[in-house]
Amino acid sequence: MTDAPLLLAEGLTKYYGARLGCADVDLTLHAGEVLAIVGESGSGKSTLLGLLSTALDPSAGRVSYRMRDGILRDLAALSEAERRLLLRTDWGFVHQNAADGLRMAVSAGGNVGERLMAVGARNYGAIRAEAADWLGRVEIAADRMDDDPRTFSGGMRQRLQIARNLVTRPRLVFMDEPTGGLDVSVQARLLDLIRSLVATYGLAVVIVTHDLAVARLLSHRIMVMKAGRVIEHGLTDQVLDDPREPYTQLLVASVLAA
Repeated sequence: MTDAPLLLAEGLTKYYGARLGCADVDLTLHAGEVLAIVGESGSGKSTLLGLLSTALDPSAGRVSYRMRDGILRDLAALSEAERRLLLRTDWGFVHQNAADGLRMAVSAGGNVGERLMAVGARNYGAIRAEAADWLGRVEIAADRMDDDPRTFSGGMRQRLQIARNLVTRPRLVFMDEPTGGLDVSVQARLLDLIRSLVATYGLAVVIVTHDLAVARLLSHRIMVMKAGRVIEHGLTDQVLDDPREPYTQLLVASVLAA
């Protein structure tokens, strides 16, 4: 990791009418770093993820991103074309429901190949070969390449979604409860895969999860949110092993008691 942040948020605040989504959040994320945002339902973690990924417009504050040329840009100042290119190339987004991140009526190979075509790839043979390579990296058999995701299990759909996102070699990936709704054994396999890919490709990741075990396994740092505010932030093991805030202590105790 370098000293210059890849992603920088300053004073991020979001209101939905009179209701607070999140308030005055500052954060930095460096290349190759994994940040987990945790908290109960309604804590503001999904709102924060939406603001960081430009899916939501802030009521106040700003998000900046360091482009490949090294310049830190205010994301609100990007043109629509620049933002679309960023989403297709340098960023990925892994949804909890894989159907939100896949074309369900398009083959597995087509789902991966589409993202390559979006950045200019045109040679069919090369696109298909690259898609096949990435399906192998996420443990999807080559003979499933022409099957569409509707025939896949939940775990396979998530792995396909990851391949679709990573094929353009993004530097930053947002993940929204990527193991939510999966069986425990499937979760474990998917987490091992994510951890391996993050390490192999030096990805920066912002992951939203209610599962502290997921946060401990994947993240370097953790932010704990309650009622739209960050109440505790630090190195993951430090926060989870010695939480300062009573709310964080309750979260950790609930996992231990489960």
